[in-house]
Amino acid sequence: MAIGKALQIASTAPRAREMESEFGAKDITSQAVTKAIEQWFREYYNRESTDEADASQRIPYVIVNKLTRTTFSEYTAESGNAFAQSVLDALGNKRKTGVQQSLIGGEALLKPIFTRAGGIKFAVIDRSAYLVFGRDEDDVLTDIGTSELTSAGGYQYTLLERRTVDADGYLTITSTLYSSTVIGALGDPVPLDTLDKYAELEPSVTYSVPIGSIGLIPIRTPMENCIDDSADAVSVYAAAMGLIRLININEAQINGEFSRGESRVIVSADMMETDAQGNHAFSDHVFSGLPDSPDIVGVTIFSPAFREQSFHARKTEYLRNMETLIGLKRGLLSDVETAERTATEITSSAGDYNLTIEDFQDMWEAAAREAVRVCGIFGKLYGVVGAAEVPDEQVIIGFGNGILYDEQEEWERLLDLNARGLLKSEIVLGWQYNMPTDTESDLAAIRARLMPPLDDTLALE
Repeated sequence: MAIGKALQIASTAPRAREMESEFGAKDITSQAVTKAIEQWFREYYNRESTDEADASQRIPYVIVNKLTRTTFSEYTAESGNAFAQSVLDALGNKRKTGVQQSLIGGEALLKPIFTRAGGIKFAVIDRSAYLVFGRDEDDVLTDIGTSELTSAGGYQYTLLERRTVDADGYLTITSTLYSSTVIGALGDPVPLDTLDKYAELEPSVTYSVPIGSIGLIPIRTPMENCIDDSADAVSVYAAAMGLIRLININEAQINGEFSRGESRVIVSADMMETDAQGNHAFSDHVFSGLPDSPDIVGVTIFSPAFREQSFHARKTEYLRNMETLIGLKRGLLSDVETAERTATEITSSAGDYNLTIEDFQDMWEAAAREAVRVCGIFGKLYGVVGAAEVPDEQVIIGFGNGILYDEQEEWERLLDLNARGLLKSEIVLGWQYNMPTDTESDLAAIRARLMPPLDDTLALE
């Protein structure tokens, strides 16, 4: 399902205005954030280099890829409820795409889709593919317009879908399909059943039970907005955009340094530029003119020494500053040798990185739990076999040892405290088997289920 890809940049320009007109609503995203979103996507997908900036480093891609891989390095999601497990499995297929798109654009949406066979899958709507028409007092989305593109039979079809949730949680969805032969244009409205996948959609529907949201699950980056004071989320590399541009400029400069470092004698016209009038002139990339120097006639060859070390030192400093801004571990981008860093730098940067990854794990876990809740309601409405509103405690999401702590080390620490009589055995077992330990009844349940009928003051072996 092609959602948003063709709109990564265009949705913030004329197409967005056309969508506003069709929806009859005004996008409340600030101009500063709209422009920034366009720049975040352009920088991520940019592969074109110029004389002024070399985009081959692909720094945004490196940042997003490393953070996503680390976030899900030991991810698990389980539930004893079969329906909830099917939702978690479907989410697992889109978790990396969803998180990557949220890191790029600041926010992405997961759209649950129930198949005719009673299954479920998710589509990812990136930030360039929807307009925000309303938020509540907690800055939660209450009114949005989304765009979904499909190419078929030489036509480009665009499904515009507006979702509005009222104060009581009741969701209304209106859907309109457009057809055009011109890429980027909406074209004319056509019946929804023009495309088979939309044949069962209603032009407008208000659900009979409160959904409590727009029915789309947001994946929203946890960083504060550094563009303006609006409620919009920002890209993970928003604060580092200036440094990314400097790195691209730096790379172009070092490329030019290598290109111009070889001595040359220019004698033919193909080594000269031609102006609009057809006159030949030496390229200022190769030649430097000296004004008011009548004694210098002709061509003087200048062969500078390479300044590779200086360029690389400058680039490394940019990357180190970027690591600090984003909260990455020192050397993750700059690849600085450990010997060049103090123990304090290593420890503090690792701690920042741990917290950064934990923030993104929390971001995904919140989205996954919301997806289970929303799909439970939709599943019952659609008559999906086994669909149920599953209690939150029946959904167990883990990220393994991760990088913040070592699970085996934590287990051994708890055993040691228990052996010294400083921690109850029930609490140790509750931690190991993800059972609550807050109340005496919780502890009694652990004793009944897991502990032999022995003196509970005995330490675990």
